[in-house]
Amino acid sequence: MASQSPIVDIHTHVYPPSYVDLLKSRSAIPYIRSFPPSPDLRLVILPAEDTASTSRGRPVGPAYYDITEKIKFMDLHSIDISVISLANPWLDWVPESEAADAARRINDEVDAECARFPGRLFAFGTLPLSGGSEVIVREIERLKTLTYMRGVILGTTGLGKGLDDPELLPVFEALQNAKLAVFLHPHYGLPSQVWGERAGEYGHVLPLALGFPLETTIAVTRMILSGAFEKVPELQMILAHSGGTLPFLAGRIESCIEHDAHLKAKGRLGAGRKTVWEILKSNIYLDAVIYGEVGLKAAVQASGEDRVMFGTDHPFFPPLEEGTEKWASVETNYTAIKGALESSKEGMQGVLGSNAVRVLNLSI
Repeated sequence: MASQSPIVDIHTHVYPPSYVDLLKSRSAIPYIRSFPPSPDLRLVILPAEDTASTSRGRPVGPAYYDITEKIKFMDLHSIDISVISLANPWLDWVPESEAADAARRINDEVDAECARFPGRLFAFGTLPLSGGSEVIVREIERLKTLTYMRGVILGTTGLGKGLDDPELLPVFEALQNAKLAVFLHPHYGLPSQVWGERAGEYGHVLPLALGFPLETTIAVTRMILSGAFEKVPELQMILAHSGGTLPFLAGRIESCIEHDAHLKAKGRLGAGRKTVWEILKSNIYLDAVIYGEVGLKAAVQASGEDRVMFGTDHPFFPPLEEGTEKWASVETNYTAIKGALESSKEGMQGVLGSNAVRVLNLSI
């Protein structure tokens, strides 16, 4: 797809070699191992996967940990810049005493990987969430000294209690003060029992297509209800998967808030409250990983064409057919952007890259 501005992928993951080695050394979730008779390595990060057959988890090949494979993928799909991030399960599971060192090691390694391809790679840092707020804040301050870090990736559980946890406020304040954006990414989805007794017949479709987006929607709605965006008014968050169902449900969420007698009795309504719509246009950015024109139009209408950014979710969702070069998952996103913004050349270029360049300061 031709563009006068760089094409920037802000949703693209890497498992650095030291992180892969760490997961290989484990026997409990999360872990990486092979399941004989197959010698292939598989990543297991969810409890349901740990009790499955030998096809459990997902395959882990060089695209996960070899940064040169990322560059090949970028070149194949005309991507000029990628903002890489560690994918789930991040470092949430690391013992408290080891969290600071683990985060420092991973972030330094990722920054060094970016330095191998200056100008083409930037990164979202990983936080030592199990180490407590003081340890996290110190790492946030250190991230500002690393050349290629432009924000942090965060899961929806925060410190373990969700994003409405008051103990997260110092972390959000530190990110606000450091002017580092939060890339919010789901991990656990919804409880497995909601999918019904036949869920095992449907592969990963239900938890990935529905569980992840709903997890994000619930997490951010809890933040809104807690008043987090009033307490940390300049916090900037980029929501994965176009914000889950938040753009579609924003009006309903706002109406339910305004009609809630409990919130009114607690003095939570009225002057000083940011509406859901205001938050979507002042605190939230959305990636364009939605795979459809209808969904992308909702994202653009909810937050604005200047607040939506292209992503691929590489190395996930590769072609299933051997020998296929171009990834349908990527081409589908390109097509959705072209269809949703065909009447706005500036808007299309913004979503494809110039929004990310501006918001994340993608220069060195």
